[in-house]
Amino acid sequence: MPLRPLGRSPLAVAPFALGGNVFGWNVDEKRSFELLDAFVDAGFNLIDTADVYSAWVPGNRGGESEAIIGKWLKASGKRDRVVIATKVAKWAEQPGLSPVNIQQAVEGSLRRLQVDCIDLYQAHEDDASVPLSETLGAFGRLIEQGKVRAIGASNYSADRFAEALRVSAAHGLPRYESLQPEYNLVRRAGYERELEPLIRREQVGVISYYALASGFLTGKYRSEADLAKSRARGDGVRKYLDPRGLGILDALDRVAASHQATPVQIALAWLIARPGLTAPIASATSIEQLQELLGAVKLALSPDEIALLDQASAED
Repeated sequence: MPLRPLGRSPLAVAPFALGGNVFGWNVDEKRSFELLDAFVDAGFNLIDTADVYSAWVPGNRGGESEAIIGKWLKASGKRDRVVIATKVAKWAEQPGLSPVNIQQAVEGSLRRLQVDCIDLYQAHEDDASVPLSETLGAFGRLIEQGKVRAIGASNYSADRFAEALRVSAAHGLPRYESLQPEYNLVRRAGYERELEPLIRREQVGVISYYALASGFLTGKYRSEADLAKSRARGDGVRKYLDPRGLGILDALDRVAASHQATPVQIALAWLIARPGLTAPIASATSIEQLQELLGAVKLALSPDEIALLDQASAED
């Protein structure tokens, strides 16, 4: 599996990341282990999670995803074959990016993951109440302590991410080596207009989330009647049921037919082919779903096919 560098860090990852948000939510421990084994055995290595996963589930408190991954790491013996990425800041029990919270939160994540070092530790969201120098300084101390290898950020605006890079350079602090933005065929402008030029100029890795637009790009939801297929997904994709959204699905269908592939695979292949994008994130709840996702990496879209998808998904 060809690996891609993650920013300027020593980390290199396969061009698809497995989302751990479903572990402990709609995927139990046994199935989680099966998915993780299949993912790594297929040659992939980047596993993305967060301390807050999956606090939204009745009966959960947070930390469930990390704990399942930790148990799998211990049982499988595959620690040296994976890049573990987790996040801090959005969990109500340990919110924000103050130095005290970062230091406390990392200890909890290390304990649940059952590792000595987290490969990629990410700020899950910006915290404007804390000076960037303090946040980056706290992350820097974790690197010095050997508890973290590299740092990244998620849900930062272009201005704040650029400011964070300037603060790192000015104060000799570690910089964010990756950015985790929302990016897919139906949500392009927010990333492409300001974030993309910045990350390409600064050689920052990109691990995009909502790669399938909450399931819309699977092609399962093409009418109001289809929304009833999933109570969880229906409300999230209703906003895409417009002429542009349906045009994107039509373009996906056309390209998929030429490759004997699925819309899911084409949507991911389009992201994987995007210059500067390191790896899109998607989650799976079955081995069949996972195999479909991983199949996207084998697809090579032609310039004409990428142009067709670009045109169909262009935003005003």
